[in-house]
Amino acid sequence: MSTHGTSVAEVAGGHADAGAPGAFEWAPVRAVWRRELALYRRYWPSTSFASLVEPTLYLLAFGYGFGSLVGALYGHDYDEFVSTGVVATAVLFISAFGGMFNTFIRRTYQHSYDAMLAAPVDVPELVTAETSWLAAKAGLYGCAPLLVGMAFGLDPSWGMLLVPLIGFVTGLGFALFGVWVSAIVPSINSLDYVISGVLTPLFLVAGTFFPVDQLPSWATTAAWFNPLFHCVELVRGAVFGQLGADDLGHLGVLLFFAAVMWLLAVWKMHARLID
Repeated sequence: MSTHGTSVAEVAGGHADAGAPGAFEWAPVRAVWRRELALYRRYWPSTSFASLVEPTLYLLAFGYGFGSLVGALYGHDYDEFVSTGVVATAVLFISAFGGMFNTFIRRTYQHSYDAMLAAPVDVPELVTAETSWLAAKAGLYGCAPLLVGMAFGLDPSWGMLLVPLIGFVTGLGFALFGVWVSAIVPSINSLDYVISGVLTPLFLVAGTFFPVDQLPSWATTAAWFNPLFHCVELVRGAVFGQLGADDLGHLGVLLFFAAVMWLLAVWKMHARLID
């Protein structure tokens, strides 16, 4: 498979002899990244446009609409509360949607993965490359709501430099979730059930637009099992300079989520592509 004159096999050359069959290698991961980067150069304007327009609409609708009624939450203006929460929403949709739809289309209709696996690329490397690329995009575009928020009065802080890293870890877990889902649904239309039944509740009950501690006790407890809630907490702590030892628990949940999703995604993708 070639993109801008560079094929996955060429970049990953030598991998087949680099070690025992099935051993994880980073050369194929870099090769897939180069392919994704070449493709990204073609469609980055549309992705960037959506990433900037969506948080702007959220801030206008919630920050200034509800903000005129709510006032402040935990010592911060409501528009600041929303702009930091929308970071997690942007990360979720970029990573999960990419993991679900891109993977399904490339596997089922374009057969891109068949060509990649014909090169010295294994399923774990393919899954790692695809999802880490999506996570990197999620970490980058997850900062867009902060840029929009600063245009609306959010004070910049050094902690904002941690947001891309938080977005990457969160995006990795949800990109892997998307890949896993894409490998278990019978058709692309079935992904609508996941969007409406799983993703939408996740971002609505994650502390994005209102504090979860205002919910019934059972919902507050359930929020701790929502990876997006932990992303929101980390982002707000970083932006407002309130990170502490307790936030290691939030980070641990996100890392655990990504690890479990990696195992599930590799397992099901292997079943779809190899078995």
